[in-house]
Amino acid sequence: MLSSGPRPRLIGLWVACWLLFSPAASVGETQRILVLYSNNRLLPANLEFEAGLRETMASSTESSAEFLDYPRFDGEFYIRALTAFLREKYALRPPAVLVVGGEEALDFLLRHRAELFPRIPVIHAAVTRSFLSSLLPLPADVVGVPIEYDFPGTIDLALRWHPQARRLVVVTGSSAQDRAWETELRGEVSRFQDRVTTEFLAGLPTDAVLKRLSRLGGDTVVFTPGYFEDGVGRQFSPREAARLMATAAAAPVYGPFDTFIGTGIVGGSMPNFAAMGRRAGRIVNDLLDKVTRAAPRLPEIMPTAVNVDWRQVRRWGIDPNAIPGDAIVWFKTLTLLEEYPTETAAAAAAFLLQTGLIAGLLLERRRRRRMDLAVQQQRFELAHAARLAIAGELTGAIAHEINQPLGAILSNADAADLLLASGADRRDELRQILADIRRDDLRASEVIHRLRALLAKQPVEWQPFDLNSAVGEVESVLRAEARRRGLALEVQTAATSAVLIGDRVQIQQVLLNLVLNAMDAANGLPEARRVITVSVKRDADRLALVVRDRGHGIAPEHLPKLFDSFFSTKRRGMGLGLSIARTLVEAHGGCIRIEPGPGEGAVFRAEWPVANGTTVPKLA
Repeated sequence: MLSSGPRPRLIGLWVACWLLFSPAASVGETQRILVLYSNNRLLPANLEFEAGLRETMASSTESSAEFLDYPRFDGEFYIRALTAFLREKYALRPPAVLVVGGEEALDFLLRHRAELFPRIPVIHAAVTRSFLSSLLPLPADVVGVPIEYDFPGTIDLALRWHPQARRLVVVTGSSAQDRAWETELRGEVSRFQDRVTTEFLAGLPTDAVLKRLSRLGGDTVVFTPGYFEDGVGRQFSPREAARLMATAAAAPVYGPFDTFIGTGIVGGSMPNFAAMGRRAGRIVNDLLDKVTRAAPRLPEIMPTAVNVDWRQVRRWGIDPNAIPGDAIVWFKTLTLLEEYPTETAAAAAAFLLQTGLIAGLLLERRRRRRMDLAVQQQRFELAHAARLAIAGELTGAIAHEINQPLGAILSNADAADLLLASGADRRDELRQILADIRRDDLRASEVIHRLRALLAKQPVEWQPFDLNSAVGEVESVLRAEARRRGLALEVQTAATSAVLIGDRVQIQQVLLNLVLNAMDAANGLPEARRVITVSVKRDADRLALVVRDRGHGIAPEHLPKLFDSFFSTKRRGMGLGLSIARTLVEAHGGCIRIEPGPGEGAVFRAEWPVANGTTVPKLA
């Protein structure tokens, strides 16, 4: 075994030899590295090691690789031919550093170093500590980080994860390396003899091995380092042999190499071949650093880690809680929280905050909606009260509108009575009298019906209606009121239909408010100015209701407050008429404004979009 004591002294000697014998190289010059592997080019361990090495070495480094193809090729004749080949190949372009991967490559290089690459420093990798102990003392310029394949650690792991196991099956091959693994394992399994009985399947044909493994029971676990050669001389890579065994076995299979992960084995305590390559690459970089010539700081041994295939954990019912927290878990679909814990926590916090804000906004919206409904209800009540107030102002006109047909009815009834008393046959005249009575009765009834519709407290009804018709319905009452006040009323309807979507009564209330306001403005003026004009106008996409008077007009300082609640220029006015008119107009999607009139007086203009088949948002 290599001890930790002499390592600093050996490294110091190695650096000294390197400084003394290595050829000088200018800064930026390409440095050549030769990597010598024990086995063939496609061995998975070699591929992983090569990837880690190239990942770490400086870009100015040029590397070549040679492969002993052990154990397929062996023997003195092969060794002599290979030695001659390497000597001739690199005679003119020798490497600056040698990297050897595996025990066979290190043993070959140390035996033939003098004739191949004398005085060139050597970095070893993937060499066990026990093998290095057999080579002591090593030359001062041969360094590296040893490894240990954790056979007992992997077996112990398997027995802990399968507490029901009472039998351990160990599978090895027939090559020299396979027999070396078998010898080591026979010594290691003795520590588990009080926990399981052990059976070795060593040097058997592959078909026989697979048949035996397929018949295993649920109380068995299998351990194998794979093999290079089976009992009938068939060649394999250890990974391929492990794949065949894991596929056939009726029991869980474990192995000591991380290149086995993904073949169907459960896992094991494993060194990492890519990490070995990265470690060797860093040592190469330190060697070739012409500025610092720093002695590499090497660990005592390459670390191992538990590797496990999550698919096999689920297949064999292994308790996930038994897997160490620092284990490398392969093929596990991580939950969002496991893969992005910080981001997920932040997103969850943001979501909860957003949810709280949305809930708060919804509650606030609901509260405001209730308040809006309450305000709209109060406006409805206020509008109804305003209509009652208007009815009070129109008492004289309404009485005139009703008394006139009633007086005509009474006169016609007296005439009919006289005709009947005369005894003459005057049935045609009586029929005419009855027709007049019916007409006047309907006239009085219509006045009362319109008055009830105006004063009634009923839900708002939104439907299309003709603005011309709505104005005509209240025209008679307004004319009667104008006559009572000694005013002239002019009504001009639109030449075409003027359809508006909304509540007919509310729009009539707007008209009454505007006309009565105009009548108040015209009181006491000369006769020529005592004229009120009501117009219904339509253009391409707008309807307008215009009320004009020729009174004193509106003082400029009053214009900004004219439609405010409780603002009035009248001594006894409540200041609600124009405010209610604006509320009702805007509720129908329109607007109301005062315009400068031609000459004296004021012009109030209410506008709405022409109905186009869509419903204007209605007042709640």
